[in-house]
Amino acid sequence: MKDIQFIIEEQKTFFESGDTKELIFRKKQLTILKKAIIENELEIMAALKADLNKSSFEAYETEIGTLLDEIKFMLKNIGSYSKPKKVKTPLMHFISSSKIYNDPYGIVLIMSPWNYPFQLTIAPLIGAIAAGNCAMIKPSNYSPNTSKVIQKM
Repeated sequence: MKDIQFIIEEQKTFFESGDTKELIFRKKQLTILKKAIIENELEIMAALKADLNKSSFEAYETEIGTLLDEIKFMLKNIGSYSKPKKVKTPLMHFISSSKIYNDPYGIVLIMSPWNYPFQLTIAPLIGAIAAGNCAMIKPSNYSPNTSKVIQKM
């Protein structure tokens, strides 16, 4: 329990530094994640085979490939998602203008299920990073091989 509390405090400190709010930092982290997925592709497939008996084709199609596409999409669109959006101003404030600012929450906990242990862990991580949050991952106990690969990454 002390280890978890220490990790949470480290995450809070890092988030409060403001680094995660920078668009360049977010893009860099997503690029690092993409590279890690590509470099560990064979290990991920082997882990999914051991945990769920997924074939290489199914592992790539349902877990790895979709994540690589999601990272590519997010890298392309993260700039527009981060910009403030103009919205209608209420009538009583007719002289002003209104905008919605997308700010990160802070620390996000991602708990993965057993059935798509890689995809349903990394997909929320992509969103958390793109939004400027710090993330903690709790892999599934029912997919130990995939959890080991995620921990290694």
